[in-house]
Amino acid sequence: MDQILIIDDDVALCELVTEYLEPLGFQIESVHRGDAGAERALAGQPALVVLDVMLPGLNGFEVLRRIRSASKIPVLMLTASGDDIDRIVGLEIGADDYLPKPFNPRELTARIRAILRRTSPEALADRGPGKRLTVGDVELDNGTRAVSRAGEPVELTAVEFDLLDKLLRAAGRIVTREELSKQVLGRSSSPFDRSIDMHISNLRKKLGHRFGATERIKTVRGVGYIYAQPRAADGD
Repeated sequence: MDQILIIDDDVALCELVTEYLEPLGFQIESVHRGDAGAERALAGQPALVVLDVMLPGLNGFEVLRRIRSASKIPVLMLTASGDDIDRIVGLEIGADDYLPKPFNPRELTARIRAILRRTSPEALADRGPGKRLTVGDVELDNGTRAVSRAGEPVELTAVEFDLLDKLLRAAGRIVTREELSKQVLGRSSSPFDRSIDMHISNLRKKLGHRFGATERIKTVRGVGYIYAQPRAADGD
């Protein structure tokens, strides 16, 4: 049974979500303060954290920073409807996905299940041990889910790792935003959904925008992205 930690000061909402999710086989725990939520997330190691932005004690962004400083637990952020800034900041800090309030419980369940599917031990085992990808100065090991650039380790979130895996496997070819959204986030993208774009932006910051003279991850406007195949002179 997957344990879900909800960090939200809206007690009624937590109760409604619990009533909806528990019959579906989830074990739910709710915490109503940010500082207590961060402590509980790191102490209890739940399968997934559902985290609101507006919290007493410590806001959701600071909670996420504390979690990310010590753990790769998947985090789904709840943001105010129409507030793009909250979504962008949450994704930049390391949230796996976001859901605007008010939300349909079915959509919350779908998002939770999509995240858990790609981060479950079974899904990770299916990748096979020791399967390594190397493109230019970046090496990705699916067995350990480790990434290095020029021999130095790079810390990625679960979403960033899966995105990089898809891009490296298709190096030199366009991968559409829709493909990445379905394969990595487990859902179709919408015209105003910035999730994939923000995760790509985080990858660029962590890996470096260029490898030698080559732009590492190119944007194909209106279509998707290409992880560039390095040229012979790159990296010299």
